[in-house]
Amino acid sequence: MSKSLVIVESPAKARTINKILGADYKVTASMGHVMDLPRSKMGIDVEHDFEPQYIIIPKARKVVTQLKKDAEGRKGVYLATDPDREGEAISAHLAKLLEDGARKMHRVIFHEITETAVMEAFSHPRHIDTDKVNAQQARRVLDRIVGYNLSPLLWKKVGRGLSAGRVQSVALRFICEREKEIQAFKPEEYWTLTATLESKRPEAKGAFEAELEQVAGHKHRIRKEEEAKKILADLEGAPFRVKDVEERKRRRFPSAPYTTSKLQQDSYNQLNFGATKTMAVAQQLYEGVELGPEGSVGLITYMRTDSVHVAHGALEEVRSYIGETFGKEYLPEKPHQYRSKKRAQEAHEAIRPTRVHRTPDSIKAFLTPDQLKLYTLIWRRFVSSQMEAAEFLQTGVDVEAKQYLFHASGQRVLFKGFLAVFPAWDEEGAKDLPALTAGEELHCLKLTPAQHFTQPPPRYSDATLIKMLEEKGIGRPSTYAPTIATILARDYVRRKSGQLHPTELGMIVTDLLKDHFPQIMDAGFTALMELELDEVEEGKRNWREIVKTFYGPFMGRVDTAKTAMKDVRAELSKTDVVCEKCGKPMAIKYGPHGRFLGCTGFPECKSTKSITTGVKCPQPGCDGELVERRARGGRYFYGCSQYPKCRYATHKLPKAPAQAAQTGESR
Repeated sequence: MSKSLVIVESPAKARTINKILGADYKVTASMGHVMDLPRSKMGIDVEHDFEPQYIIIPKARKVVTQLKKDAEGRKGVYLATDPDREGEAISAHLAKLLEDGARKMHRVIFHEITETAVMEAFSHPRHIDTDKVNAQQARRVLDRIVGYNLSPLLWKKVGRGLSAGRVQSVALRFICEREKEIQAFKPEEYWTLTATLESKRPEAKGAFEAELEQVAGHKHRIRKEEEAKKILADLEGAPFRVKDVEERKRRRFPSAPYTTSKLQQDSYNQLNFGATKTMAVAQQLYEGVELGPEGSVGLITYMRTDSVHVAHGALEEVRSYIGETFGKEYLPEKPHQYRSKKRAQEAHEAIRPTRVHRTPDSIKAFLTPDQLKLYTLIWRRFVSSQMEAAEFLQTGVDVEAKQYLFHASGQRVLFKGFLAVFPAWDEEGAKDLPALTAGEELHCLKLTPAQHFTQPPPRYSDATLIKMLEEKGIGRPSTYAPTIATILARDYVRRKSGQLHPTELGMIVTDLLKDHFPQIMDAGFTALMELELDEVEEGKRNWREIVKTFYGPFMGRVDTAKTAMKDVRAELSKTDVVCEKCGKPMAIKYGPHGRFLGCTGFPECKSTKSITTGVKCPQPGCDGELVERRARGGRYFYGCSQYPKCRYATHKLPKAPAQAAQTGESR
């Protein structure tokens, strides 16, 4: 029983660390947080300086009992949870539960699960970082105060099962305001005129396209078809001549290695992974993957980070790899240095492979398809970040015909540089132009007019919403994915073809909160609170003072809203459907499991029914209709109204002859 006990969050992480530490240590898992605020009450003693009243999480009781047994008779316990605020809080709670006076509690920190990093951490254990714990505690208390008071208000005024929060409500506001911009947008017609040209010189082979840019020396946009036809007629038979040719070299430098937000953005754009999926797969790569004879190996550094810092040893390794694999011309004289954003955790590293020589191809046999895709993304980004810049020759050609000036541009790669690490790179779709000289005449093969309309701003995707949150200073690496997951789960937002569409419910909740809680919905105020939490972690602010300053004005607004906030339940999505029990109209209501039809006579009449789509169930022999249902994760699907007799279900509504939905709701 002389072995020291090591506690981490997950069994996968435990297996990887156990392989490194060997027989002198017993490594076990806490399965995440073991203590939290109670769900049955606010759990904050406001009268005693906002003291949080933590309890052992019910589902963690067996784990805690086992951890206490595992700790019996041991001289030391090493708390090896993640190196961020959440990990520090878990360690603090474990220390509180396991400390007995005689037993030493050690906190060990590492940002990659490799033998070097883990052994170094165990050689230099430290105490719990109380400032970091207080920063996490402040966030938890603030979020509980907001959620515990706003959610019941929304239940009373809008519908059951709803919630509001500091970060999620601002994110929802961005989505709803973008939707209002789109709804208010009025498209404007315009036309382009493209000339397909080629040189009269045989050696200058290849046609190219040039677009009309100027008329009589001024920038010009064609507004109507009549104007386009007039210009076409004016150019009939006109000579085209090269007015000017400009060439310039351009260098494109690589991007920094990944932070959490940049990984989530690229993973969405390139792999079509949502933020939650990205973090789940990244956690698998961080905690360890079985690599055959090697056993469980941590493949990437810690995946929740806002730093682009890279350890000196990793820089040396990647520079050596680049020189050996690509050649010296691809290796810059000095390592590229990247600057993290203000207040980034420089003690953390960027997300990178733990060993750059462990290429995606060398381990693909051991990875799932999703793991391989994400690891490849991370590996290429890191290697490319320390390679030479790519070089291009950009060519711009002005072509004149009468008073009209056309412009063409081309690009040719002179040196691939860091782009050599991306085998599928298509040179950005740019085409090189034929060799042209000023003054030469051209054949005009055709003139092509095309009608266009200005486009509204695009709806947010996971990637663009995360980018906006980061730019505004709202949330931190650990909060982006849960924020999106929450607004989807609450049916405030639905994801359609990769875009985040606010629901009617989301729009209503946003407007109510903007009217009655402008501070909570203000991006600047939310960002300021994030900075204050950072100052708590840095030991510069007292967390209780921050909570106290927020609490008074906020509760004043809660008291006012209880009477002033409009009750929208009765008017929310009324339908033509009549209650079969009492004859009163039914309305679309919102609950924890999504939308449903409820009698407006509630609570006297508690009749409810599912929302039907008017589409017959495609299952042969079934006379049911497809109804809207919601899965546990918040995603909607369509199932048969005859369930469980008929178990037909689909995420995509089958096409059917036009027929009115029973709800009378426009879909």
